[in-house]
Amino acid sequence: MKINDGAVCNVTALKMCAHNGTHVDAPYHFLNEGKTIDQIGLRHFIGYAYVASHKGDLSAADAENLINKAKATSAYTDIADCDCFNRILLKGKCTVTEDAAKVFADHKILLLGNESQTVGPEDAPMAVHLIMLGSNIVLLEGIRLNEADDGIYFLNAAPINLGGADGAPCRAWLIRVSDQGILL
Repeated sequence: MKINDGAVCNVTALKMCAHNGTHVDAPYHFLNEGKTIDQIGLRHFIGYAYVASHKGDLSAADAENLINKAKATSAYTDIADCDCFNRILLKGKCTVTEDAAKVFADHKILLLGNESQTVGPEDAPMAVHLIMLGSNIVLLEGIRLNEADDGIYFLNAAPINLGGADGAPCRAWLIRVSDQGILL
């Protein structure tokens, strides 16, 4: 509706896929018995996160090194309970391999984010999704990290609460954290 057309107010109607733009994948996206977006606690989407640059395929060794680096970095902050290694954001044109997905699953991370529209290989994303979503890791896809340096941030990637949905758009944002705490 439009006021200019004689309506009492302006109203916008939307019709789109839940996986357009920056969005999150719930386990139900690839697992018929998996949790839907409204069944996932906000702890997965909101909290400290570690941004790491990587180009190309992310191997198991890369994933292990990344988690260890995130843990070491969080140990040097004054932030109590900085669990940034539970939310990993991959900056750059990067593809998560099945072996790397298994490392993230073994570490029981809460969220993995990446800049592309799919976390696994574009021509065969299913295996990586099954590993990670099967371990209740939320996937944040299509996040833009070009202005974020590697390091610790406070992440809010809470999705639209679409009941019964396999995913949802979100407006993800980061606040930079230093060894002195949050920088606004």
